[in-house]
Amino acid sequence: MQSWTRPPVPTLPGDPQLQRRSALRLHDTASGSIRPTSPGKTATLYVCGITPYDATHLGHAATYLAFDLVQRVWLDNGHQVHFVQNITDIDDPLLERAARDNIDWHELAESQIQLFRDDMTALRVLPPQDYIGAVEAMDEISPAVQRLLDTGAAYRVDDPEYPDVYFDTASAPKFGYESQYDLATMLELSAARGGDPDRPGKRNALDPVLWRMERPGEPSWPSSMGPGRAGWHIECAVIAGDRLGSTIDVQGGGSDLIFPHHEFSAAHAEVLTGLSPFARHYTHAAMIALDGEKMSKSRGNLVFVSRLLADGVDPMAIRTALLAGHYRQDRPWSGDLLAAAGERLARWRAAASRTQGTSCVDVVTALREALIDDLDTPTALGILDWWAGDDTLEGGVVAEAADALLGITLR
Repeated sequence: MQSWTRPPVPTLPGDPQLQRRSALRLHDTASGSIRPTSPGKTATLYVCGITPYDATHLGHAATYLAFDLVQRVWLDNGHQVHFVQNITDIDDPLLERAARDNIDWHELAESQIQLFRDDMTALRVLPPQDYIGAVEAMDEISPAVQRLLDTGAAYRVDDPEYPDVYFDTASAPKFGYESQYDLATMLELSAARGGDPDRPGKRNALDPVLWRMERPGEPSWPSSMGPGRAGWHIECAVIAGDRLGSTIDVQGGGSDLIFPHHEFSAAHAEVLTGLSPFARHYTHAAMIALDGEKMSKSRGNLVFVSRLLADGVDPMAIRTALLAGHYRQDRPWSGDLLAAAGERLARWRAAASRTQGTSCVDVVTALREALIDDLDTPTALGILDWWAGDDTLEGGVVAEAADALLGITLR
């Protein structure tokens, strides 16, 4: 699948070898701690993509901005980055929305994927090298499901009409290590987030579907198990593993993906490869709220990036507003937040135009240190405020740093 255009990333002054000694530290959900990332020459990143039936709201944008910063810090530290993202371009919500609006599901998916590309381009998010739709990956996912069946890690549910293939949770001895949730919480989240814990015939209520057999009126793909389509969690496990290897540096997404999606995608991958862990860091971005409630499709309280852009909002103001809070902190969205971001941008842009003044190498160092510390964007933006408020400091180097490290262009 086509990705989007990559924005230029300035190279900042400094010794890359010295920079690399201060590794990016990120929160890891599995350990509950902030730990240094430890990539090799090429850092590997997988971030779960959208289901394209309604994109892109500010909750999506906040998540993708967080992992855009991960890439930017790694690049500044001298690493290459191999970033992979899926797009779940076939799933029940997409089919339901297409049926509701009397539109072909392919057409709906493509329109929303293009909207997502446009939004990411406007926000200057670095694109994935591999942008893979579930539909185009079906031929690699179905053999992986068959391997799980062959090894006994999967089974067919006892249903003569729809003998779907399920993952046997008991086949993953470390299951639960990522989320650290108790059984009651897992069951509740499974029911709320696409699972079917009450389906008869399953070995374990938590077992997720790997291959959904063809239903009347639904699209399907051929496989050794019969026509059908892949489950959500196995989709990401295979797409990531086939491109990044058995263990990746960071798996990222929103905090609503901790369970069941990331827990099961890791379990699937680890059973397929026999290696653990699937990711060295499981890092999750918090939720964006509107009027005190999490922004979500089910609540109908979404603020869309495309609508803000259509209203003439500067995309850098959107980016600045979302970076004003820490990526791991649930935080509200408001018009006041956006207005404050616009005012900040105006001050920073005025400062960026200064051609005379004291060197700002120490300001750049402070920005680097803030972002290396678990992407501390509130501190980083505060440093820019301080720099902009001191008219004895020159503008060019800091403007380049804001672009390279924060993705905020001031020129």
